[in-house]
Amino acid sequence: MKKILIIGAGGFGRELLQWIKDINDVRPTWEIAGFLDDNLHALDNVKCDYQVIGRISDWQPADDEEFALALGEPKIKEIVAASMKARGAVFASVIHPTATLTQFSRYGEGLVMFPYSKLSVNSCVGDFVTILSSGIGHDVEIGDHTTISGACSILPNVRIGKRVFLAANVAIANNLTIRDDAYIGLGSIVINDVAAGQKTFCNPARVLPA
Repeated sequence: MKKILIIGAGGFGRELLQWIKDINDVRPTWEIAGFLDDNLHALDNVKCDYQVIGRISDWQPADDEEFALALGEPKIKEIVAASMKARGAVFASVIHPTATLTQFSRYGEGLVMFPYSKLSVNSCVGDFVTILSSGIGHDVEIGDHTTISGACSILPNVRIGKRVFLAANVAIANNLTIRDDAYIGLGSIVINDVAAGQKTFCNPARVLPA
């Protein structure tokens, strides 16, 4: 059984710790080693049964270790994942036992799926994608390092690029394209394509003025 280290000791990291425990309760999969965080005091005065055991910036991965990425900001995910992989890190996919995937769902390295998330038939997500208790419809594509926050609804045939951030309660209508580095604000209902790097808010979603 390999050790698992959680990268990021904030609230997301502590949630991810619980989902790993839930997986181990169903089928023992990892020995939990603790957290990596460049703030060694991240868990001071926080109730938690594991500790920060080292910094992300200088940790040298061992052969018996796997890593779980508990970072939500897409560009930071990309930087940290690339840095760790350059040192030989292997990233686990942490998929909660209540999450739904199908025979024809496809995903890359380092997927995180929170409780009751869904990745439907013939949908594909890239590397280091995070899905926080949201539903992904059929025939959807999601690029690397994208984060889908809680209670989002992605309808069929949507294309989402790399490093996209969807805040909570976003809904995206069928057949739309959300291009790289877009930011979709809290509660937005998206009924038009979103260009690369655009920030959209409101209902229906519209571009934030520069």
